Amino acid sequence: MDEALLRSLTPSVLTLLVRRGADFAAAEDAVQDALVEALRVWAADPPRDAKGWLVTVAWRKFLDATRADTARRRREDRVEEEPAPGPAAAVDDTLQLYFLCAHPSLTPASAVALTLRAVGGLTTRQIAEAYLVPEATMAQRISRAKRTVSGVRFDRPGDVATVLRVLYLVFNEGYSGDVDLAAEAIRLTRQVAAAIDHPEVAGLLALMLLHHARRAARTAPDGSLVPLAEQDRGRWDTGLIAEGVGILQTALARDRLGEFQAQAAIAALHADAPTAEETDWVQIVEWYDELARLTDSPVVRLNRAVAVGEADGPRAGLAALAALDAALPRHTAVAAYLHERDGDLATAARLYAEAAHEAPDLAERDHLTRQAARLNAHRRR
Repeated sequence: MDEALLRSLTPSVLTLLVRRGADFAAAEDAVQDALVEALRVWAADPPRDAKGWLVTVAWRKFLDATRADTARRRREDRVEEEPAPGPAAAVDDTLQLYFLCAHPSLTPASAVALTLRAVGGLTTRQIAEAYLVPEATMAQRISRAKRTVSGVRFDRPGDVATVLRVLYLVFNEGYSGDVDLAAEAIRLTRQVAAAIDHPEVAGLLALMLLHHARRAARTAPDGSLVPLAEQDRGRWDTGLIAEGVGILQTALARDRLGEFQAQAAIAALHADAPTAEETDWVQIVEWYDELARLTDSPVVRLNRAVAVGEADGPRAGLAALAALDAALPRHTAVAAYLHERDGDLATAARLYAEAAHEAPDLAERDHLTRQAARLNAHRRR
């Protein structure tokens, strides 16, 4: 049984049912029932047309589920709409599911969960494990999201920016347990890139590939974080880097710059440097200037302060940092790094310790604690 084939067919089958008038939540249940049936019978009797089989069985499952509480006339109307026997149309309607799952009425967390469930084909248990929440909690979140979008028409204008934002959120979740959300986000974004000729779609895919290329070097064998400057660049995936740079160059040539292209350009400059010392920080500052213009994001300006510290010296970086709100996430960690680069080890050690208390996760907290301990040990020598 080819489970990958089933997962690839799921979004298109679900879309076909919804387009034929099925409620989204009921259609999703019917498709899942059809997948279970496929797992049961295909091993002994595989169909010649896998998609056509799934569409037919899913529609019948939907009809079976609605007969109990739907008027006879409505049932008869739906029976007449049953797909005719024979090969199913080769049209891929998956993209419409992206727009449905990224509906603006959903919270970002709900949109991500629904995208993984309906488009990614992941089970509720897998999504719950990836987000480290109980399965029942995730099931409720997905059910609420499905109810929210059940009345949404498929002919509404699609919001590409929202779809990309949801995919970016999926990618940033990284991976946990059996589910590699970073790889799943790349797979989903490749599908969108194949369907939409848009430079920002390409920019997001390039950004994901360039970041993912460094994944193997980001952690030490004991699980601790390895800063970019200290990573073994021989462990970076040169194939992904080359693909990401190629996609980015094609997108930038269209002269329709967006934030994901700008972020990808920064990632490409890091990937292009043979060593940390050879990083073109001047160009990186210029790209951060473009990114700040596009987004007006304080987080972007925080990262720009680090780049300015590398390009023009730590005091220039500290001056850029002084203009930002000290309550920004990781502001204290950046201040610690720049003070260390400026030779003020006592202040840097204190700030690293403060930043450790503010860290959002255990790995980052441990890393910052080690930085503080390293500087304190150095000062005692």
